[in-house]
Amino acid sequence: MTITEHSVKKNSHTTFYLAAGPEDGPLIIFIHGWPELSISWRHQLTALGALGFRAIAPDMRGYGRSSIYDKHSDYAQELIVGDMLDLLDSLGGRKAVWVGHDWGSPVVWNIASHHPERCHAVASLCLPYYTLERGLDHIITLVNRDRYPENEFPAGQWDYMRYYEENFDDAIAQLDANVNNFMKLAFRKGNPEGEHQPTLTAMARRNHAIFGLRDIPDLPRDKDVITEDDLKSYISALERNGFFGPSSWYMNHTTNAEYAKTAQNNGYLDIPALFIAAHYDYVCECIHSRLAEPMRTYCLNLSEEIIRSGHWMALEKPTEVNAALVKWLVKAIPTVWPCPK
Repeated sequence: MTITEHSVKKNSHTTFYLAAGPEDGPLIIFIHGWPELSISWRHQLTALGALGFRAIAPDMRGYGRSSIYDKHSDYAQELIVGDMLDLLDSLGGRKAVWVGHDWGSPVVWNIASHHPERCHAVASLCLPYYTLERGLDHIITLVNRDRYPENEFPAGQWDYMRYYEENFDDAIAQLDANVNNFMKLAFRKGNPEGEHQPTLTAMARRNHAIFGLRDIPDLPRDKDVITEDDLKSYISALERNGFFGPSSWYMNHTTNAEYAKTAQNNGYLDIPALFIAAHYDYVCECIHSRLAEPMRTYCLNLSEEIIRSGHWMALEKPTEVNAALVKWLVKAIPTVWPCPK
């Protein structure tokens, strides 16, 4: 299955995207998170494209070959949602299936809650609904206090987001100074041994580093998660554009929370929704915490899966992720399934 490159410009904003599958197939749009690119979804693009979907993955605002901006406020969720609706319009689609991961998850949840008429269904990897899109103060209320006592870890595993707010320039300077080592450190497979331990992101302010490590070690590439070619692509894009744009997504919590309050239907989602939890994701931790509980109240047509993976699920366990998506799509939206030619 061939993946092709495209770009669309609307209102001075350019969105670069990858595509696979027939141009007249039903749309499924994959939204990446921090600090990734559209290529993070290459396994899903080829699989869903081969089944007859028109599978799309954009570089998000601030990333890769899409537009970058120089103010934190340019990375608020409402603007990013607007980018995606413009992309959908350019593809000639009235509706799509939206799939998000990491910071891509608040994007697809916001599309579903503010613009359900543009959605066949919505799916998220790692980050549940009614969490990050409602701001940092809200997500901190869901911290597992058995693991993160409030007197020691006031922001729990989300301490690194507070570090961004308080020391943004210092935080990104560490990342920009050594993109190669940081990306190899970040892209690691899930480790079962960390399941009951505090994660390093909970120590960001204490250690003055996003991942709790001021000196970023030069680790070997984890070949179970990322290829050499993909690693080079990530590094090249981040060395060219810098971390300001990607990390500015973390600087709009108050604005994003206000936007979330304007969701339709008081925030309840009627459309089919799928959440896939990563068992060994210790930041977006859903196995031993209350993080997924609000979603189970506000998603009225919810399916859930758990995959024994780390955070980079679509890369580490692509077969399992693809199987979960396809099984759900067959059951949830059978009338949208591609028709044989």
